[in-house]
Amino acid sequence: MSVPSIAESFDRALRAAVPGLVEPAVRSSGRADLQADGLLALARRRGEDPQRLAGVVAGRIPGAVAAGPGFVNLTVPEDVLRGQVALRLADGRLGVGLPEAGTTTVVDYSQPNIAKEMHVGHLRSTIIGDALVRVLEHLGGTVLRQNHIGDWGTQFGMLIQFLHERGDGDYRAARALFEADTAFAERSRRRVVALQAGDPASVAVWRRLVAASFEHFTDVYDRLGVRLRPADAVGESFYNAALPQVAADLEAAGVAVVSDGALCVFGEEASPLIVRKSDGGFGYAATDLAALRHRVGVLGADRILYVVDARQALHFRQVFAAARRAGWLGGQAVHVPFGTVLGDDGRPFRTRSGETVRLTDLLDAAVAAARDVVSAKNPGLGGEELAERARQVGIGAVKYADLSTGRTRDYVFDVDRMVALTGDTGVYVQFAHARLRSILRRAGATPAVTPVALEPVERRLILRLDGFAAALGEVAAGYEPHRLCGYLSGLAQAVTAFVETCPVLRAPADVRANRLALCTLAADTLRTGLDLLGVATPDRL
Repeated sequence: MSVPSIAESFDRALRAAVPGLVEPAVRSSGRADLQADGLLALARRRGEDPQRLAGVVAGRIPGAVAAGPGFVNLTVPEDVLRGQVALRLADGRLGVGLPEAGTTTVVDYSQPNIAKEMHVGHLRSTIIGDALVRVLEHLGGTVLRQNHIGDWGTQFGMLIQFLHERGDGDYRAARALFEADTAFAERSRRRVVALQAGDPASVAVWRRLVAASFEHFTDVYDRLGVRLRPADAVGESFYNAALPQVAADLEAAGVAVVSDGALCVFGEEASPLIVRKSDGGFGYAATDLAALRHRVGVLGADRILYVVDARQALHFRQVFAAARRAGWLGGQAVHVPFGTVLGDDGRPFRTRSGETVRLTDLLDAAVAAARDVVSAKNPGLGGEELAERARQVGIGAVKYADLSTGRTRDYVFDVDRMVALTGDTGVYVQFAHARLRSILRRAGATPAVTPVALEPVERRLILRLDGFAAALGEVAAGYEPHRLCGYLSGLAQAVTAFVETCPVLRAPADVRANRLALCTLAADTLRTGLDLLGVATPDRL
């Protein structure tokens, strides 16, 4: 069931008390549990005295008081706070509703390239996309994962040609020759056209490259704990047969025109979107248009999210505009851009030799650092249990550090900071959860909401717990996982203050039962929230 939060109930009470109040603007306040300031703007529009209006409204809502011109403060009665805890505890979903029910969303994310190892550049798309999938599914939506694998195009003509001529599958060597030898580059481009035309020899080599690459991708996804599986991989090759029809339909509709031998879509941008190149080959634009058309027409997407780095913003603007002009896009298509992972020099993260960092190397470093932290905290831990705990903490630290950064911002990959037990880290949140589980294991009593007086830290904890659904709503509204990270970090701080201020196991029976109820709800909320980020929640750290 959906349990309205106290803030939502206050919002509704304000709207009922003041007809015409569109936006009460309810928020937390240092002077009360909640504050609404939307009355100030309403009073000005009506030409009324905001102080008088605030007083009138406060008189209609129990627990509310006027707090200056146009402001209403609410101190929530204790029985209401305890009631919220009881309602959320009784619900397996912790009171979170299903606002996404009936909406089908395609999420395009990760997008590694065949014949190349996954590197640091794939980290953010993979982790952000996975978190969005989890949250949208949890909110009741139908979510279709699409891993738009780079398994087609110029790089494969280059690599297949290199294999044909040199018998070597080294991508870097092939790239170096492609850039240095114009004749080889031209032969590679012809190979692309042959591959797209279904040349048997080219296709056979391509299939071997795809199979080998998928083993690597699957291993990385398993380590990261993301939900992508081989069945979710729908690469560029999948759309190859549809490309001629895409081009023909765009041309027939007058959306695309031939210019200098290439089929182009001209719009407001300085450069056109090239659908078909002058040599007859198709580029990324044609593939992306075919994919969009398939996702809407065949998969039934109401919304498509493209979790791709910010550098592709122009490309997606042009693709979306062309699709709308062609009548292929009736719902939403959203580019979900993200920033760059940086090294400690403030530049895109690379090895000392200037090469792109392998994703597996980053994960290995994080797990090794986490092993040191876990060992220091639990000297008696060893063997497989230590290895598993280090994996949970290390991988969780990487994912949380990425997701807690505002999506469009860059951040520095700093392993020591990521695995710290203090600050805004995944380890800190994991530790708060484990601390609560430890109390519950030792309790020897049943949690129950009882009519006992609440301490200030308990009130703050309950109010923080009450905001869980709102935090998930913010993630879904702006496609911003850092909103959930911020919520969980604040909840972990509230848990720490509660545990350090309010004895649980040594409290009188009725107080202990009530505090155990708070421990249970807080632990379940932390576990659910971290799971929606794809971060493990070990019961012991």
